[in-house]
Amino acid sequence: MQAQAQAQSPNTLFGHPTGLFTLFFAEMWERFSYYGMRALLVFYMIKGFLGYGDKEAYAVYGAYTALVYATPYIGGMLADRLLGARRAVVLGGLLMAGGHLLMTLENETTFFVALALLIVGNGFFKPNISTIVGSLYPDGSPKRDAGFTIFYMGINLGAAMSPVICGYVGETYGWHYGFGLATAGMLVGLAVFIAPVWLTQMLILGGALATAIAMPFFQDSLLQLGVRIFLGLALAVAGVIAYIALGRGGLPEEAGAPPDAKALTDKLGGVLRKDWAVYVGTAIAVPFLALLVGRNELAGWILTIFGGVAFLFLIVEALKSEKIERERMFVVLILMFFSMLFWAFFEQAGSSVNNFTDRNVDRVFEDKVITAEDVGKTIPIQLGQEQFGRTNGDQLVTMTVVEKAGKAPVDWVVSEDDVGMGISGAVVPASEFQAANPIFILIFGLLFTALWGFLGVRGIEPSTPVKFSLGLLQLGLGFGALWIGAQNADARGMVGLSWLLLGYLLHTTGELCISPVGLSMVTKLSPVRIVSTVMGAWFLATAFSNYLASMIAALTGVSHGGDGGQVIPAPIETVNVYGGVFGTIGVTAIVSALICLALSPLLSRWMHEGEDATSST
Repeated sequence: MQAQAQAQSPNTLFGHPTGLFTLFFAEMWERFSYYGMRALLVFYMIKGFLGYGDKEAYAVYGAYTALVYATPYIGGMLADRLLGARRAVVLGGLLMAGGHLLMTLENETTFFVALALLIVGNGFFKPNISTIVGSLYPDGSPKRDAGFTIFYMGINLGAAMSPVICGYVGETYGWHYGFGLATAGMLVGLAVFIAPVWLTQMLILGGALATAIAMPFFQDSLLQLGVRIFLGLALAVAGVIAYIALGRGGLPEEAGAPPDAKALTDKLGGVLRKDWAVYVGTAIAVPFLALLVGRNELAGWILTIFGGVAFLFLIVEALKSEKIERERMFVVLILMFFSMLFWAFFEQAGSSVNNFTDRNVDRVFEDKVITAEDVGKTIPIQLGQEQFGRTNGDQLVTMTVVEKAGKAPVDWVVSEDDVGMGISGAVVPASEFQAANPIFILIFGLLFTALWGFLGVRGIEPSTPVKFSLGLLQLGLGFGALWIGAQNADARGMVGLSWLLLGYLLHTTGELCISPVGLSMVTKLSPVRIVSTVMGAWFLATAFSNYLASMIAALTGVSHGGDGGQVIPAPIETVNVYGGVFGTIGVTAIVSALICLALSPLLSRWMHEGEDATSST
């Protein structure tokens, strides 16, 4: 049996292999870098030097995020057949660090090359670190699902920290400082993965404590301070636990080893070593992918062709397998489809929901407001979100007007309609609200794990297909909350913050029913010989989701870019555009949930839980 499929370590903490805690922090810092960049990407394209309109930015964002999830299919295959998961993770980390670093440069060509490096790097990193997690547990281990949930919480700790650090710094001090912090995060994650155990312990504990101490200094309100204290405590506790765990042993040396170490040095066609052929192919792929992101319509066609070939390959593998393996593969493929729908809707977070938050959600904590005594006066104020949709004399204030004014105060003629308008106070950057989802996961992740365990002991735990249907249902309800918020917007078209947070909460509980369960399902139901390939296909389905997500987001496009700068309408003109699309998504997700629920009895039988794949033909 391949080393990367069975690399269990006898060293454990809380019943889990100690290597899990190395992978927890390696993935946490990698996700810090990825989501830190993602929190800023759409805003950077629209508000930064590129000056894109909504639809153009969404198209690039969609092509990028789609290709980010498409390349793991190839990265998984190369790891399965040649490199091994461990070597693939290191290669991916180096490529992503280079991509984040290039994002600090203000050049359009460099921008697309940076995105291409991130795409290729993620292809090597993402499927293979997940595969190594699965390899740490014996076949049939009841701890595997819990292990993936712990790993998933590491992902979300990194994803929660990145918007409140990279997002805050990027929007407050400059885009490139935010991207620079993302670069540092990727380098720390890579160092954690490859360093000796004693150094890994120092990196994990030192990095956790330093970051936890620094976070409270980057904030402007009590809400932000509370979030940072919570994340700092979670990070510090995780760092201490990992330090203790690694004192008992680190990641086993054979975890993620190549299937045949000698094959790495074999020459391809008698000319070039096989491993070097991979590196040369990677170098060739970078400019090609940069072109695809820039010409994003081509990315859709290539994804369609590539996805069709990958799907046919898995169908052929399923059909030539014995009965239990075949039916298990059918379950994986069917649930891939429902996962694809889920993520197409969920991934509005980085695009349309992000812009909705920026333009239509009230993010201001006022400490001084206009009173009736101020009516008729002319006072100097710095324009901000509180002025969106209001009139100063005969000028309607939009986001475009605010951005052109910058930090210079303007003379504001106070009218009766301005009573209650905030004129100073803290404004939470819109990118920070992308931390809401991962923070909710940190709060509810272990509760869900405990809930499944509680129900499992009593024999009433929902099956994996039922969990998928529950996830889609809650996602639909979350978009329903955003729709209700839009319907109850104030006279300016601004939506209460509570509706946004409720939507994110329901999206999160839906995600907890699908994502960690889905990753574990792939490693449990896939034939060992192609487990990394199937994991790559799982992420390939997510690639289609992200491309579809960009097409959905384009329906909310309201700004126009160009040489004349951005033109963004007043909030009252955009709130129902966003609300209408979110309402339609909600209904579609709920209908999909009902279909998945109807199929769940058949899919549960096909999973053959507790049966040996070789026991039946």
